[in-house]
Amino acid sequence: MAPKRNNVIPNGHFHKKWQEHVKCWFDQPARKKRRHENRVAKARLVAPRPATRLKPVVRCPTFRYMSKQRLGRGFTLEELKAAGVAKRLAPTIGICVDHRRRNKNVEELQGNVRRLKEYKSKLILFPKTGGKPKKGDSSEEELKLASQLKGKLMPITYKRKSIVKSRAITEDDQKFQAFNTLRRSRATARMWGLRAKRAKEAAEDQEIAGKAAAKKAAKGGADKKVKKAK
Repeated sequence: MAPKRNNVIPNGHFHKKWQEHVKCWFDQPARKKRRHENRVAKARLVAPRPATRLKPVVRCPTFRYMSKQRLGRGFTLEELKAAGVAKRLAPTIGICVDHRRRNKNVEELQGNVRRLKEYKSKLILFPKTGGKPKKGDSSEEELKLASQLKGKLMPITYKRKSIVKSRAITEDDQKFQAFNTLRRSRATARMWGLRAKRAKEAAEDQEIAGKAAAKKAAKGGADKKVKKAK
């Protein structure tokens, strides 16, 4: 509403200290250098072990992103058991474990099990005390060949999608009805259970009708025999 009568004209002065709340990013190059130095220091500290740990390949949540794969938090206990890795040994040899995650897909389970087995085949275990190797430790020749891995540990490899080349439109393409095909496939997917139930009931009714007809025919034949005997 418009102001009425002889009042002071509204002229509020707000945000007088906005300069104190402005965040600049002038230290971005220095932060980048510091992160790099921290990564190098960590790699030297854990050498010859990799600076990163092995993580599983999982699907992104929700129907929108489920086609995309990424690295998860850790392997499930079921995956470790299938790969023959003890759950207490796994963190000590560079394998992340997540006891909360559950396997709901057989293909993902088998893929992570293969990932663990491949990691085990490339793994070189140093003895805890020098000169006193235990069962499961690598041989001296393998220890000499050990080198620290740089970069990501077993990164995800994406398959390149096939590129569709342009071509001339054929007569079959012109006759093809995309919308009707999609609607028909959606209806088939939605109604397959009901249609299967109806087909089963129809088969059962036909079987009952056939038995009844056969019984009636057998009874009619028996009546004819009785009449002939009389």
